[in-house]
Amino acid sequence: MPENVRSATRRQILARTGVLGASIAFAGNLGELFAGTAAAQGLGHSGYGPLVPDPNGLLDLPEGFRYRVLSREGDQLRSGEGLVPSNHDGMSAFAGRHGRVHLVRNHENRNTGRIPVPTIEGLTYDPMGKGGCTALTLDGRNRVLSERVAIAGTAVNCAGGPTPWGTWLTCEETEDKAGTNGYTKDHGFIFEVDPVNPRRTGAVPLTAMGRFQHEAIAVDPWRGIVYETEDAFLTPFGLFYRFLPNKPEGDIGSLRAGGRLQAMRVPGVPDLSSIQETGASFDGIEWVDVPDPLAAQTPIRLQDFGPKGITHAQKLEGCYWGGKSVYFVSSFAHSAEGSAADHFGQIWRYDPSARRLTLVIVFGPDTDVQLPGESPDNICLAPSGGLMVCEDGNGAQHVYGVTRKGEVYAMARGAQNIGTPQAPEWGEFAGVTFSPDGETMYVNCYTPGTTFAVTGPWRN
Repeated sequence: MPENVRSATRRQILARTGVLGASIAFAGNLGELFAGTAAAQGLGHSGYGPLVPDPNGLLDLPEGFRYRVLSREGDQLRSGEGLVPSNHDGMSAFAGRHGRVHLVRNHENRNTGRIPVPTIEGLTYDPMGKGGCTALTLDGRNRVLSERVAIAGTAVNCAGGPTPWGTWLTCEETEDKAGTNGYTKDHGFIFEVDPVNPRRTGAVPLTAMGRFQHEAIAVDPWRGIVYETEDAFLTPFGLFYRFLPNKPEGDIGSLRAGGRLQAMRVPGVPDLSSIQETGASFDGIEWVDVPDPLAAQTPIRLQDFGPKGITHAQKLEGCYWGGKSVYFVSSFAHSAEGSAADHFGQIWRYDPSARRLTLVIVFGPDTDVQLPGESPDNICLAPSGGLMVCEDGNGAQHVYGVTRKGEVYAMARGAQNIGTPQAPEWGEFAGVTFSPDGETMYVNCYTPGTTFAVTGPWRN
């Protein structure tokens, strides 16, 4: 291993954390994953019990939990602007007045998307783009008060993330340029969406934040730095970025003032998949200016970062801020596809104060850590003091919980009848997030696009 890595064996980590033989391992002090957040009041239980088959054939949950379907693709938007679009993906919840909750939901529509986001004057970037976001307003009982278009004319809106000032950054997971797939403008950007009044933000690409296959973002609330993941599952693999804004104080529209985009270099580690030791930690992380953030001629991950190169990773997806660090997910790595090694998912932690990167969790195949499924995708902190992880794999799809003790449990499962005769399979889960009061988990089924509100004894 490189000289800057601090290593510990899996058995040492498990013994130190007191979970030897558990189904997952965390690095060092387990509490550091959630320190300084609302989720720090962890319960450390082993889950909520077995999943109970849903007689309605939609969503299986543990006993005591119940769901409400908020919205399904093909239904009429409450605004009358058209139909609820397809391919529900990333999502976040924001506090509103009088106990209301504002949900902003991505639609990962490509040019072949079945139901596009309706184009609305003043909210449309490229009229040929079928992706975008819709916004729902809920009352205190999770009843839908309104549902409308928040941005349209974008493409492949996969994930994103909330900002400390209460907006949503939606990310395009594509590098298609004008003239490709019928588009009239370049794509591959981040857009800011105001969940309360989308016309305040409009449809303006934040070009300084880079043009690449964006997945998710997380904002450092103290420094204003925005971290970005790139979902590239074929070589050359994606990079982990940070954006240094010219106006780090942050407010609606402040990211339009520009800034500097950099990519992470872990000295001596060209591919993160090569690291297989839970707890491995690297000091002296470097950040290298991106030569051409707009990727006018060459995709960023192929650009020249100097003789030392840059650090790549396959399938970089979920990203969130917790405590004093940013966490990001590599959903999987397959050596047959060009990765340095195989894994079924990694969760990394970067501490900007210490300039230290730590492998917090690694899932199989050759580790003590096994996720019942494969390919963790969207993640969020849960009121119970752990994580909620959306599975993106084959077969039955789940939302898994991960306790502070390191135990994995099934929280939700897509029931077999969620599909239609035209689409009998149930899709992956995405966009898992919690209401500001922690009493409701919101989550999307990707296809057929469905948004659920799940309530129950979250703090028991």
